[in-house]
Amino acid sequence: MPLGKKYKILFVTSEVYPFIKTGGLADVASTLPQKLQEMGHQVRIVVPKYGAIDERKFKIHEVVRLKDLKLNIDEKEVVFSLRSSFLISPKTRVQIYFLDNQEYFGNRHSLYNDPLTGEDYPDNDERFILLARSVLDLIQKLGWVPDVIHCNDWQCGLIPVYLKTMFKNDPIFARIKTLFTIHNLSFQGIFPKTTFSKTGLPKELNGEKGILQKGNVNFLKSGLLYADMINTVSETYAKEICSNGEYGFGLEDVLSKRKKDLYGIVNGIDDTIWHPEIDTKIAQKYSAQNLELKKENKKALADNFNFTYKEKLPVIGMISRLYENKGMDLIEKAFPELMKMDIHLVLLGTGDKKYQKFFTSMASKYHNKFSCYIGFDDELAHLIEAGSDIFLMPSKFEPCGLNQMYSLVYGAVPIVRKTGGLADTVQKFNPKNKTGNGFVFEKYSAKEMLGELKQAMKIYSSDYETWQIIMRNGMKLDFSWLNSTKKYVDLYKKLTE
Repeated sequence: MPLGKKYKILFVTSEVYPFIKTGGLADVASTLPQKLQEMGHQVRIVVPKYGAIDERKFKIHEVVRLKDLKLNIDEKEVVFSLRSSFLISPKTRVQIYFLDNQEYFGNRHSLYNDPLTGEDYPDNDERFILLARSVLDLIQKLGWVPDVIHCNDWQCGLIPVYLKTMFKNDPIFARIKTLFTIHNLSFQGIFPKTTFSKTGLPKELNGEKGILQKGNVNFLKSGLLYADMINTVSETYAKEICSNGEYGFGLEDVLSKRKKDLYGIVNGIDDTIWHPEIDTKIAQKYSAQNLELKKENKKALADNFNFTYKEKLPVIGMISRLYENKGMDLIEKAFPELMKMDIHLVLLGTGDKKYQKFFTSMASKYHNKFSCYIGFDDELAHLIEAGSDIFLMPSKFEPCGLNQMYSLVYGAVPIVRKTGGLADTVQKFNPKNKTGNGFVFEKYSAKEMLGELKQAMKIYSSDYETWQIIMRNGMKLDFSWLNSTKKYVDLYKKLTE
């Protein structure tokens, strides 16, 4: 195969920034296709057209060949269209197809669950069966045959199964390979056994050796079994999910059997948005060469949260979803001890009601030391990264994590637990040879976390010169998407050779 072969990649996802987003998947699904296209590959994206997507703003239009297509889900006839637009960046434009169906997507502004009840939509199985089937229709109708269909998370789990079973004798699909990316293994797309008949798949798959897992249809397992290759979003997480039930969420045996086809690639970060030298959302731009300017952001952050600015007092930042797997139980446990320390602690996030309540009450009890913003605010997220001295991220598990990378780039020294992407990006500081870019604890305990925090504060308050070395060690790292994109191209190459 000639060096630098260009690939045709169909990227299928349930969310893409800036059209629609609930988490990190939307950012990956936006940046990776753009970077691939910049490198000369031909990329097209498929995503559902939810009610919250503004068609006029994004100039979404009909494609005659892809209008009013029909298929059956069980006995029910479903009519859908694939409409078109572009994901546009300064350097490129990537064609994007929106799966349009009023009943399943258009009438709903929320992606996976009912905002009023917080419960998953009961017909999520049918919605994402439609997504998988529409992708195969798209290829047949357009005659644009990709080398690789890049599937993301459980919502795309059935695509590899359809290709390898119902469509295996169709010459159009014979040479297409599938890559299945796990962004978070804890979401699996689990549905009752009755879902099986809706898929239209051959009966022999209706068992534990097929796509059932403990008696339920499991979309994620389907993707893991049938994709040609699997990857996840960090090397350590790839190892963890094969070998450990705590990380594998019941699928560790399936993953372990596919170990040789499983790769880890850390997500990149968008350095056109997240970089202190060009960030327009912070109070003062700065770099590793003029670290003293970072203080202006610390002042602005104190202002924002109504603290008295104290130059020598370390500000600890947290930006997180407020769930146990993000280490919130450790924070809650350690809180009385944290409030005895000479610090300012700021938190931005939303999530579990019990943690929202806890942090809100702590903010009024310790208003001169702790402040929080329950919700999400993008500008504030940038200011916290730029204005904090320390960034705390004590996750129980973390497939990749982006905030620790933002923190390193912004010189907010991270304190993390050694797991998943955190283990791959944060190296424990070694005082002997002054290497490393953060502080790392292994055991999931409040005591260990506090131990690392005290280590960090000791260096911060008694040896600021060394502290600046740690900051600079992090700031010089390259987490741009270019590195990650090259690794994805290597996987496509392995797949298609």
